[in-house]
Amino acid sequence: MNRNENKHVIKEVYPGSIAEELEIEPGDILLSINHEKIGDIFDYRYLIKDEYIEVLIRKANGEEWELEIEKGYDDDLGLEFDNGLMSDYRSCSNQCIFCFIDQMPPGMRETLYFKDDDSRLSFLQGNYITMTNMKDQDIDRIIRMQLAPINISVQTTNPELRCKMLHNRFAGEKLKYLKKLYDGRVEMNGQIVCCKNVNDGPELERSIRDLSQYLPFLRSVSVVPAGITKYREGLFPIELYTKEEAGEIIDLIESHQQEYYDRYGLHFIHASDEWYITAGRDFPTEERYDGYIQLENGVGMMRMFIDEFGEALKEAVHSDDYHRLRESVRRTLTIATGKLTYPTICDFASRMMEAFPGLTIHVYWIRNDFFGETITVSGLITGQDLIRQLKERQCQGEDLGAVLQIPSNMLRMGEAVFLDDLTAADVERELGMKLVAVDSGGKEFVEALLNPAYRMERDNENFVYIKAYDRKEEE
Repeated sequence: MNRNENKHVIKEVYPGSIAEELEIEPGDILLSINHEKIGDIFDYRYLIKDEYIEVLIRKANGEEWELEIEKGYDDDLGLEFDNGLMSDYRSCSNQCIFCFIDQMPPGMRETLYFKDDDSRLSFLQGNYITMTNMKDQDIDRIIRMQLAPINISVQTTNPELRCKMLHNRFAGEKLKYLKKLYDGRVEMNGQIVCCKNVNDGPELERSIRDLSQYLPFLRSVSVVPAGITKYREGLFPIELYTKEEAGEIIDLIESHQQEYYDRYGLHFIHASDEWYITAGRDFPTEERYDGYIQLENGVGMMRMFIDEFGEALKEAVHSDDYHRLRESVRRTLTIATGKLTYPTICDFASRMMEAFPGLTIHVYWIRNDFFGETITVSGLITGQDLIRQLKERQCQGEDLGAVLQIPSNMLRMGEAVFLDDLTAADVERELGMKLVAVDSGGKEFVEALLNPAYRMERDNENFVYIKAYDRKEEE
């Protein structure tokens, strides 16, 4: 092969790794493995699986080292590259009628407007793909390498309707890849974004039935409502679902779950939490979520949160330390959340204050002025909306306390930055409060309320939230 092709710059060498032992360094370039071209991260991972490999490295001084490595079959070399994908990202070729990026306001970070539709990100990050920019050889490689799970945005199994919804004339025929992945025994998850009077009703019924033929390799399909912002001028008209209509979606989905569970041990088709909240219904029990396969897609997140909170509160109340905590916890704080989860958080706050009378907890849902009031999830709340609405309450004389607690999904992953690029420090400065971002687990929620010494701290590429923190140690 041409040794000047397919160069991949090494960003980091993990301590104690095979690469460190071989004196590979950041800035070195990986040229080949077993004399084969490395197209992307999957080629790399596939090629390093052997127990004996030959790796060609170019050092900073231009020297080329050919390293013979004997290792365990699944042992990693311990390398991280400048480009995590080791190739360009594949952008989306669709113009979906429900696309959230098309509903974004102008003037935001350029990266927020990039539409990805990359099968490799499906495997690496859990992204959902439409398969419209994939070819037979892409599917063959997934099967050969057994890259799984692959998350697929189906929307509908009606080929003509899928073409219309995705505005892509190839969208219908690409459904054939579901069968090919099934035959290749590749684990999949599916998603249907429901648009009112488009792919719901009989079309949703059809899609559920059609997709069930790919069980058990298609392990789950989530049904989520399309997100609608105020920036839809000139776009396909999509309406919000009413309480009654959300209930009809739930009824349709739940009518199939037992059938699939009896045959495959999987409930398979799942309604996202938003349907239950809109319909005013209780969330299903934990067992119905099949191990929370689609948690990151908003399916079962509230059930897990509720159950974890209940267990954590019970543990705190029955702990040997309860009476000390009951007497010692004396503080006022504010929790800001989205409208969707507001009733649940209010219930949690009431139960906490009952168990710990020294706690005063104010819960406020932040109206989404930035994207529009139809957006009710906490993960899309901006720093500016948070600051402005809580400042208004302060100006009205409300005592919000010294701490503002928010769910961590308000912040960009791994950074203390909101969607509109305001930072945690901006919020603290404007409100005169300490900001505490807490992961979505119920245990973390309880601990943050009971422990005033919380901070955000970087751990590798993510922020974690630490309860045992003494400011004197930092001084």
